[in-house]
Amino acid sequence: MADTAEPTLPLRVPWLWTVAIILADQVTKWLAVAYLKPVRYIPVIPGFNLCYVENPGAAWGMLAGRQLFLIAFSIVVSLVFFLKRRQIFGDLYCGGLIFAVLMGGIIGNLIDRIRVGYVIDFLDFYWKQSHFPAFNIADSAICCATFALIITHWYSERKAKKGEESPCKE
Repeated sequence: MADTAEPTLPLRVPWLWTVAIILADQVTKWLAVAYLKPVRYIPVIPGFNLCYVENPGAAWGMLAGRQLFLIAFSIVVSLVFFLKRRQIFGDLYCGGLIFAVLMGGIIGNLIDRIRVGYVIDFLDFYWKQSHFPAFNIADSAICCATFALIITHWYSERKAKKGEESPCKE
């Protein structure tokens, strides 16, 4: 029997995900400033610390000090994704959700860049002496949504090449 039930509320209203990610990102960054900034880091478990990092650049500190460029780039990318959302995300399985999560991440970091001039990172994973660059909830949202976008596009194209009807419609 096919499942014909309506999608649950969060999937029918993807912008709720955008709002939730922005709120979670900003609240956790506020907590990082309040509790981690004074102590710099708190060990949680082997391989993971909570830490306080002010990242003046993009991923891995690239383009450090070029906040106006990073702000403009974030705004342009957000506008392109918003204006082209039907072409980019519309035919994909959970395309609206992917779009919402991606926008939540972009906006979360954009708020930091505009408000304080850098992005606050606080999640620190490491193995022995090697630390992965610290990141935050917005970074996680951007990475997860980008990965989901790539995988769902690949899957849809693979099905189209086989001549099958794509089950990737929302």
